Amino acid sequence: MAQSVSIGVGTWAWGNQFLWGYRPDLHDVALEATFKRAVALGLHFFDTADSYGTGRFTGRSEQLLGGFLQALPPQLRNDLCVATKLAPFPWRLGRRGYDRALQASRQRLGGRLDRVQLHWSTARYAPWQEWPLLEGLADRVIAGEVESLGVSNMGPRRLREVQRKLGERGVRLVSLQIQASLLAPEAVTGGELVACCRELGVDLIAYSPLALGLLCDRPGDGTGAPKGPRGLLFRRLRPRIEPLLALMRAIAADHGAKTSEVALNWCRAHGAMPIPGLRTPEQAEGAAAALAWQLDEQERLALDRQALALPVRMPANPFLSD
Repeated sequence: MAQSVSIGVGTWAWGNQFLWGYRPDLHDVALEATFKRAVALGLHFFDTADSYGTGRFTGRSEQLLGGFLQALPPQLRNDLCVATKLAPFPWRLGRRGYDRALQASRQRLGGRLDRVQLHWSTARYAPWQEWPLLEGLADRVIAGEVESLGVSNMGPRRLREVQRKLGERGVRLVSLQIQASLLAPEAVTGGELVACCRELGVDLIAYSPLALGLLCDRPGDGTGAPKGPRGLLFRRLRPRIEPLLALMRAIAADHGAKTSEVALNWCRAHGAMPIPGLRTPEQAEGAAAALAWQLDEQERLALDRQALALPVRMPANPFLSD
């Protein structure tokens, strides 16, 4: 299964000051170089969201991606899949609740939008809000304004229900995004969600596959931790995941790879396309390098056991439905 699963590009960090310290003067040139390198290396799925970017940079991720897309030659641009997520904010209500948001996203993306996705499920706190919004997005697919429709943060029960109701309108749900990594393993190791996606023909996408960088190559003693909120997470979790990191380093050494490649290929081995956040051309090269090899069954099982035995996890998404 791993061989058929690709790797995409996440753009959450593009414009995010709070977690990633974004500054246009420091980062925009590197982000464009990263985009170009990713495309050149065959990473063709780009995921963004209308809520990405903090403070005055809200929407910056879409804006940057749109500018980079327009600078590409048409033959390269046509090979890509550009996906955005629309947040179900409380004021976005009814079947037309996403109309203005979708138009704004398309404008920021320079007119290129292949897939629109519900950013999270409202089933836990406002179940009445979700279906009208999805119906409105289905209208856009039926009208040919957007090619495909995806969702995020849904469990198998809700996923089946949404796929059934969309199917009654002749619209197929094509993808589901969930948090999945060696520090959030249960979503894919449990088997039910993976089997459900396979049965329904829904592509499974793993966001935060590197756990905000915790699963990348760094000194094991926690030195060199990032600043701000990510640094707090590193100092709390990093010392307690050393057994997992040691196993990842051993597997990486056997393949002449980096630990980040092990983390990405673990997602692929479970049938989920990882979309790591990329901010430098070197990170794009590392992601593409993971496509050149795969975990064997014993390596995957060993990683599963070690991940499930850890005493810590990444913070769960509070909006994940059953």
